[in-house]
Amino acid sequence: MKIINNTIYLSGKLTKETVSSIYDRYRQSSEKNAIDNIDLKEVTKIDSAGVAFLDIIKNESKLTPELQNASPEIKETINTFSIQKAEKSSKKERTNFFENLGEKFFSSSNNFISGLYLTADIFYWSLHDLFTSKYRRKGSIIQQSVLIGVNAVGIIGLLSFILGLILALQSSAQLRQIGANIYIADLVGISMVREMGPMMTAIIVAGRSGSAFTSEIATMKISEELDALRTMSINPIRFLVVPKFLAMTICMPLLVTMATFLGIFAGMLVAVYYLKLSAVAYVNEMFNFLTLKDQIIGLSKSVFFAWVIVIIGIYFGFKVTGGAEGFGKVTTKSVVASVFAVIVLDALFSLFYMI
Repeated sequence: MKIINNTIYLSGKLTKETVSSIYDRYRQSSEKNAIDNIDLKEVTKIDSAGVAFLDIIKNESKLTPELQNASPEIKETINTFSIQKAEKSSKKERTNFFENLGEKFFSSSNNFISGLYLTADIFYWSLHDLFTSKYRRKGSIIQQSVLIGVNAVGIIGLLSFILGLILALQSSAQLRQIGANIYIADLVGISMVREMGPMMTAIIVAGRSGSAFTSEIATMKISEELDALRTMSINPIRFLVVPKFLAMTICMPLLVTMATFLGIFAGMLVAVYYLKLSAVAYVNEMFNFLTLKDQIIGLSKSVFFAWVIVIIGIYFGFKVTGGAEGFGKVTTKSVVASVFAVIVLDALFSLFYMI
C-alpha cells in the first residue's frame, strides 16, 4: 500500500489474511483523511474483509474517494459485500437501443463460441477415454452412475407412475364415452415411449444432477481447486467432466426405460380397474400399435437430453464469478437453461420425426 497525491494504491490480495497489516499501515499514515482516489489496478483478489477496509477508507476521508481501475471480478465482489454504493461516483454513460443490441449480440456470440469449445473438449476426451482408462480415476464412472442413476430411481419412478396414472385417467374419461376403451393402451404407450417418459426424466435429472454438476464445478473454481489441477498438469475436463458425461450417457436411457414401463403399468391399472379391460388385451393392443421406431426415438432423445444437461451444467459451473451470490446465480441459470433446452430439443425432435 502506498499513498501518492491523495491516491491510495493497493496491490495483491485484500483478504482476511492480509487486510489486517494493510489496515495498520493505513492508520499510521498522515494522509488518510485526504484520500481522493482508490486505485485497485493491481488488486488480484478481494473478499468481504477487503471490501470492509475500502468502506473504512471512504468513510474516514474528508473527500469522496472514487474506485479506479478495478477488474470486473473485483467490482462484482465489492457490489456484493459493500455497505455503500461501490459505483456511486462512476457515471454510467447512457447507451441507445442499438448499442445495447450490439453488446448483447457480441456477448451471446462469445458465450456460444466458448460453449462450442467446451462441447468439443468434452466429446473429444470422452471418446478418447472410451478406449483407455489410464488417466481415469478408478471407479469414477461407477460412482457417478450411482449418484446420477441409482439415487434417482425412487423419485423418477414415483413421478412416472403418477404421470401415467393421470394421463390414463384423463384419457379414459373421454374414450369410454365413445366406446373406444381399448385405445387407452395406444395413447398411454405412445405418450410414454416417445414424449413423456424421456422429457419428464430429463427435467427431473436436470434439476437434480445438472444443478449438482454446476455447484461442484463452481465450488472448485471459487476455491481455486481447478487452478490447482491445472498446476499439476491435470486436465479438469478429463478428470472431472468425462466420468459424469459417460455415466449420464449410460444412466439416462436406463432411467427413461424404467420411467416408460412404470407409466405404461399405471395406465394398465386404470384400464383394468376403471375401463374393465383385461391386462392381456391392454398389452396386446399396445405392442401391436408401438413400433421399433417409437422405441428408438425415445431412447435417442434420452441420450441427447443427457448430453445437453451435462454440457450446460458444466458450462455454467466454469462461468461462475464472485462469491456466494455468484454461486447461487449460476446454479439457478443452469437449471433453467437445462430445462428450457430439453423442452426445445424435444420439440425439434418431434418436428423432425414428423417430416
